[in-house]
Amino acid sequence: MPDAPLPVDRDAFESAALGLREQGWWIGRDALDRELVDELRADLQELMEADRLHRAGIGREQDYHLDRDIRSDRVFWLTRRRPAQARFLERMEQLRLSLNRELFLGLFEFEAHYAHYPPGGLYRKHLDSFRGAANRIVSAVTYLTESWQPGDGGELVVYSEDGETVSATIEPRAGTFVMFLSEEIPHEVLTSRTDRTSIAGWFRLNTSIGGTIDPAR
Repeated sequence: MPDAPLPVDRDAFESAALGLREQGWWIGRDALDRELVDELRADLQELMEADRLHRAGIGREQDYHLDRDIRSDRVFWLTRRRPAQARFLERMEQLRLSLNRELFLGLFEFEAHYAHYPPGGLYRKHLDSFRGAANRIVSAVTYLTESWQPGDGGELVVYSEDGETVSATIEPRAGTFVMFLSEEIPHEVLTSRTDRTSIAGWFRLNTSIGGTIDPAR
C-alpha cells in the first residue's frame, strides 16, 4: 500500500516564495516534519555503511573534475526507488508547483543528492549556476545533522550578490531548510569539525533541444 501523501504546508511555501522574491534567499526552521528528516537520516546512514557514496566534483560535463581544496563532500543522487527519498522528492514536487504559481519561474524538475562532509570537509565560495546558463534556478538545502552544536563547524554562509557581504550564517541543524537563487547568491560551506549531513538540491528549467529532455546533473 503506498504511503499517504505528505501534507502541504502552504504557509511555509508562501513564505519561501516571498523570501526568494524580496532578498533572493529564505530559511525555514523545522520546515520538514521530524519523521521525514529521521527517515532520510537513517536512509543516508544505510547508504554510507554500504559505501554507496562517491566523491563529489566541481563543474559539469567536460569541465567536471575533483578538487579536495575546493570541495570535499561525498554524495549519493536521490531517486524514487527508496521510500524516504520518494517522500522527500514528492514534497519538493509540491514546492516546485507552488514556486511556479507564486513566482512564475517555469521550474521543470528537481534534482538532489545526499551530501556527507567528514571532519575537515568544506566547499569554498561559489555559485550553483552561472548567469544565463538557464539550468539550475533555485537551490535548496535540507539539513539532516543530528545534535549539531556551536563549534562543530559546517555552517552555510550566504553572501550578497557581490560576494563580499555576509547575508546569513546558517547552522546545519536537522530540519532546517534553505533556498536561494542559484545564479545570484554566492555561498560556501565552512570547514566542518564533525560529520555533517544534508540534501543539496536544485529546481531546474527544461532546456530541451529537438524534443530531447535535458538530463539532470
